[in-house]
Amino acid sequence: MTRPSAPPSIQPPEEPSKREWFSEVIGRTRFVVLIAVIAVLLVSFSLFLQGTLLALVTIWDSWRDTFVEGVASQKGDLAVEFLEIVSTMLKAVVFYLIGVGLYSLFITPLNLTSALGVESLADLEQKVVSVIIVILGVTFLEHFVRWQEPQETLYFAGALALAGGALVFFQRVHQGTGGGLEQPQAKLRARQELFEHHTEQRHIDDKDVELAEAATQAKLEGKADAEEGSG
Repeated sequence: MTRPSAPPSIQPPEEPSKREWFSEVIGRTRFVVLIAVIAVLLVSFSLFLQGTLLALVTIWDSWRDTFVEGVASQKGDLAVEFLEIVSTMLKAVVFYLIGVGLYSLFITPLNLTSALGVESLADLEQKVVSVIIVILGVTFLEHFVRWQEPQETLYFAGALALAGGALVFFQRVHQGTGGGLEQPQAKLRARQELFEHHTEQRHIDDKDVELAEAATQAKLEGKADAEEGSG
């Protein structure tokens, strides 16, 4: 007669070591980024509201002056005022990109940032730099339309050319150093989930990780261009 086998001993769950506990605490400190996210988004919303109010006031004043003084009164100043509105909105976009980008990178990945191609801090830097270059161009266009002091405008153009050239050089140097998850398929799926299914949070599948690893390895081996995978 065989003896019944003894039931397996239930081992108590291992308590996390001090190192694991400290690592978890350090990892949770990422939520401090929420302070910066909230602050930057408040600045962005404030700029959007100010730009909207400025646009409404400018449109009202321009049409009022057109009916009172005629169309000739809106030749030069009107374009400058509208360019200032565009500049304000672009500045709001910069702060908005920084806010949602930091949230997606440190808190929860979003379909919005994936659709925009922001998968890493390097991607966020390049997007912000691109908008800043456009702001510089709009700012110069404002001075060019005014054309009050040609010599000062020339100096201003030279300063903007140096600043813009440095930013473009920065983009060229860091081009292709973005996140490995920056794949066309992931972008398209993020856009579909965001705009068609209204899903804000992004889910990273194992297939995305495998594609990212393959793309990264191909870049390291020189089998793919640095720009491939950006969609």
